[in-house]
Amino acid sequence: MRADAARNKEKVLSAAALLFATKGARNVTMADIAQAADVGRATLYRRYPDVASIATALLDAHEHELQEQLLRGDPPLGPGAAPAERLTAFYAAMVELLEQHHELVLGTEVGQSRLRTGAYGFWRAHVRSLLVAAQVPEADALADSLLAPLAPDVYTYQRKEHGLSTKEIIVGLERLAHGVLGGGE
Repeated sequence: MRADAARNKEKVLSAAALLFATKGARNVTMADIAQAADVGRATLYRRYPDVASIATALLDAHEHELQEQLLRGDPPLGPGAAPAERLTAFYAAMVELLEQHHELVLGTEVGQSRLRTGAYGFWRAHVRSLLVAAQVPEADALADSLLAPLAPDVYTYQRKEHGLSTKEIIVGLERLAHGVLGGGE
């Protein structure tokens, strides 16, 4: 990457992160980002086709770290724990990610775009593998249902409209994990 392109990328991502945090991801336009980053719209659109792609770039590092923990980390998040315990740990880690970065996640997920991201595919494969390991026969049907409570709009609704704490949400998700995968409560 050329030095000026790298600088522009950093300017765009920094400006977008600030705008997402202050205005809310769904209230930010490409024009807002171009102006805040002090780059031309053509420069912005050359690398990023829309606001969601910018939010995805910002969120990517956080999601990659969680993916690494799922693959190589210590149990119960990483391999070596019972499926229900791993799903519970995954839920807790995702709640933490949503709590810290919900505006970014909201910005990446417009309509069904959430279901087309590489991260969602990874989360789905992980949850499906836990269902298979627990010998749940409807693994394909249930994988998306078990991920649905982690949709950022659902999470935001629970936190802001219902005033649920992260602990309350995690406890509810733990009950769901054990209810579907077994393993006690």
